Order: sequence, then structure tokens, then C-alpha cells
Amino acid sequence: MRPAERRTTGRPRTARTARLLYGASLAAALVVPLAFAPAQAAPVTRAPAADGAKGQELPGMPTALDPRAEAVACTPASKEQAKKQDWSRQRLDLDRLHRHTTGSGVTVALISTGVDPGAEGLDGRVTAQGQAADDCVGQGTFLAGLIAGTGGPTPRLAGVAPGAKILALRGTDRRGQPDPALVTAAVRAATTAKADVIAVAVALPRKDTALTRAVAEARKAGAVVVAAATPEPPSRGSADEIPSRTYWPAGEPGVLAVADMLPAGARPDGALPTEGIDVAAPGAGVVSGGPRGKGHYLGGGVAVATAYAAGAAAAVRATHPEASADTVARRLTATAYPADIPQLDAYAAVTTVLGDAGAPVGGAERAAEPVAVRDTSDTDRATGRAVLFVLLGSAGVLSLLWAGFALTRARARGWRPAGAGTPDQG
Repeated sequence: MRPAERRTTGRPRTARTARLLYGASLAAALVVPLAFAPAQAAPVTRAPAADGAKGQELPGMPTALDPRAEAVACTPASKEQAKKQDWSRQRLDLDRLHRHTTGSGVTVALISTGVDPGAEGLDGRVTAQGQAADDCVGQGTFLAGLIAGTGGPTPRLAGVAPGAKILALRGTDRRGQPDPALVTAAVRAATTAKADVIAVAVALPRKDTALTRAVAEARKAGAVVVAAATPEPPSRGSADEIPSRTYWPAGEPGVLAVADMLPAGARPDGALPTEGIDVAAPGAGVVSGGPRGKGHYLGGGVAVATAYAAGAAAAVRATHPEASADTVARRLTATAYPADIPQLDAYAAVTTVLGDAGAPVGGAERAAEPVAVRDTSDTDRATGRAVLFVLLGSAGVLSLLWAGFALTRARARGWRPAGAGTPDQG
């Protein structure tokens, strides 16, 4: 969030595809592509079922359209509808979060490819003027669903803050290619509109003076600025050949830089290296809607993670309206699950009581060294471990209580530790 507080983080290596366990019982499996090539003209491949299990097949949501194509072919409507909740919403504890807040009264400015105001689950809560209402790529509408969608006929596929409003702003051309001038204008428009949260779902390779000023003005006005820590990985070549660098506006002071993570907590193989990531959020095999039709898509990438973080910021602002932008960002990082890159915990961000120093009350501190990350891909095993920990913890508490009781009784009978002497002895 602030340059002085940022750490250099390693980029864990893992398989290029993740095994997504789907549904409340995490029973059906999907193999989900993690890198959605920016040059992909339209989603043409469905996620196949894995391990012989019958998984839900959904078309993929691209991050951009082919810039070399002569004609623009918008992402077609999905004919498939998801039936179950995906892992990302379980990881963020959204079912429990929505019992506390839906983000009502908060406006999130989303700077992406635009948003369809009439999309399923968003109708009536999206402000999109001019080009911002034309989402040819579809990603902006997909992200808006993760931030503030109601899930339509499938409430368990709601976004983080389904009561929030979306201010759609275009930060790309119609094909989804980021443009510094458009991003700068969008940040300024969000500030003028007094947006509570500004989500910049694109990342620029070079620092821009005008954008720096726009972000500073947004923060001065009280907005929480959340931005993608990196662009999406290249469709060709290897990210290993690209040196670690800072991207913008994520690199600006006070901006919450967000990276994507797999179900096991690691960054995807091929993710662009960078420094100063503040928090990681789900960014693979995520389900949301699109701008055309009522079907669902599978999406992934840094923009998806950024949308989730922005939704969490909206939920925090709705629950703690008196909190400053810096306090909201600090709450998101302080309550994140401790790992090499802290993992966003939307429920904890809203419900945890923080001390004066911004740390969770009760002595909880982030690990100084990397620790094992949380993996929710096996609910039964995780539940078993939780039960075991509870039993062991209960046994420890009972032992301490019994020891205290026994010591009190013994002292009442005149017993003292060896060498302690008697009341008469000096």
C-alpha cells in the first residue's frame, strides 16, 4: 500500500491449470485455464471435466480481443448457466459476509472495458454513460458481477457487495487494450462523482505524470484506490523472460496493489513478476455473468482478483463508514490470511476488531516469514483438521484450568514448592 511497507515477494511456481472443486460440497471438478490470452477474439473453449467427474462446463471470458483483427467480434453470449457456487466465493466467506453487509450505500467506480447497465443481477445499480455502456469484450461486466452482482436466479453466485452501486468507466479501447489517457480521465471522473472505491482493473507499464496527479487527487478526496498489480501475462513467450518491475497505478503511494492467486494460494505459473503486492485474491476459475444474455462464464487473472478486493473494500466502507481510505486499506491487509503474499479475507476484513495500531485485537500478528498457505480445495480434510484443532485446544484449556484448581487446593492445605521456604523463613 505504501512503498516503505512493501516487501519483495517470490513467485511460487505451480501447474498452469488449477483443479477447481465446484459447489458447496466441492464435489465436481473443473480444469480451468488461468491465462486468458489478450489476443483471444472470443471464448471458444469450454473447461473440460477432470478426473472423470462430471463438471460444469462454461465458456471462458477473455481479457481483451485480438488487436490485429480487421473487424471487432464481440464476445458472444454464453448459453450455459452455473448451478453451484465456485471456490472463490467460499474462500472469501461471502455467505457469512452477506449476513453482516451487502455494501449498500457505497459506490464503486470500475475502470475496465465498460459495463452493460442491463446485465443480469446488475440492473438498476449501474451508471454507465457513452462508451462505458458498450462492453464488447465483456470483462468489465464480468468484474462488475464479482463486485456488486446479486447472482440473479443463483444468489450464491452473488458478488462481494451485492448492494453496492457501480460507476462504469472505460480505461481501454473497445478491444480491451489499456490506454493511459483513458485511465487518467476515468480516475478523474470517479473522483468528481465522489466514488467511495475506485477499482483500476488494468495495469500500465510506464508511470504517467497526469495519472499520478489524478490518483493523488482521488485519495485526497477520500476514495479507496485498488489496482491490478500487473497486466495479464503475455499470450506468447514466457513471463520468465520479463524482469520484475512496478506497474501503474498500482505503484502509486496509497494504492492497494492486488495480485491473483490459485485455490492453493500461490500465484499462477507465468504470472508477471513484480514487487510491492499488498494482497492476493482469487483469480482462477471464477464464475460471473457477461454483457449479453443470462449465461455465465469462467474468468481469471489479475483483474478478477482486483474486482474481489474492490468488493471487499466496498463491504468495509459500508460497515465502517467513519473509516478513512487508509484505514480501509489497512483493514484489508491486516486481516488478510498470513502467507508469502497475504490472502484477502473479506469476512474478516468486515468483522475483525482492530486495535489502535491497526492490528487485530487478541495478539494476532502476520507471520514474519512465509508460512503454509490455506488450501480450501478439500473441505472435508480442512474440516477434520479444524475439529482436531478445536479438540486439542479444548483439552489444553481444560488442562490449564485443572492445574490452576489443583494448585489452589494444594496451597490451601499448606503445600509450597520445594525451596520456597515457610512464612517464618527469611
